[in-house]
Amino acid sequence: MTRTFFKRETLLLTLLCCVTLAWGDDAAAPVAAEVANPYGLEALWHSGDFIARGTLMILLLMSMGSWYIMVTKWLDQNRLSKQGIEARNQFWSANSVAEGGKRLADNSAYRFIAETGSQAMEHHEGKLMEQIDRHTWVTLSLDRAVSQVQGRMQGGLTFLATVGSTAPFIGLFGTVWGIYHALTAIGIAGQASIDKVAGPVGEALIMTALGLAVAVPAVLGYNMLVRRNKVTLDQIRAFSADLHGVLLGGSHRGGRA
Repeated sequence: MTRTFFKRETLLLTLLCCVTLAWGDDAAAPVAAEVANPYGLEALWHSGDFIARGTLMILLLMSMGSWYIMVTKWLDQNRLSKQGIEARNQFWSANSVAEGGKRLADNSAYRFIAETGSQAMEHHEGKLMEQIDRHTWVTLSLDRAVSQVQGRMQGGLTFLATVGSTAPFIGLFGTVWGIYHALTAIGIAGQASIDKVAGPVGEALIMTALGLAVAVPAVLGYNMLVRRNKVTLDQIRAFSADLHGVLLGGSHRGGRA
């Protein structure tokens, strides 16, 4: 009998706990729904003026452009690295420079340099060309080809550097504009209450955070891409130097591309 009563009491306590927890969840749900951040990014967009929205759009465009350049340049650098491996495996085993160039892909930077050097070697005639010896002409042609490849490799890096240096100041401009709104609200209200100051100050903090969030990846991406460009460009210059020796020396010395 006592054991049966104990079981009933345990069952009642368990049910009571379940009902209490369920009622507590239902009662807490409306409170959680009511507690929302009225000073977030969405509120900033809806309540901000055209200057605040314009600042946000500029930061958004700068961020999108930075990530696009970082991804595309990363893929271009990987493609150049594969072209260097292809040049080491295919070009230097050919019987001539022309044959080695044909073994490479059509869009290969190494093929472009090889064809430029071969054309400079073959087309060195005319009265104007007589004033420049063949050695100098081939050297200048290869240097121009390497410079063109380097220019394509550095495309977009200026934009990253610009974003990294200007995005914090654009965010700072948004911060100053938000503080201006805070001071205006205080002046209109005649008192520095928290409800008059919190919104504009929140806008200011969001602008500062967004400016840093745009600038930091751009700076890191710029430094990374510059470093990878240097390594790749060293390989291209080594290939050009070996090609220069082959064209003028008439012997195949093997490459370091």
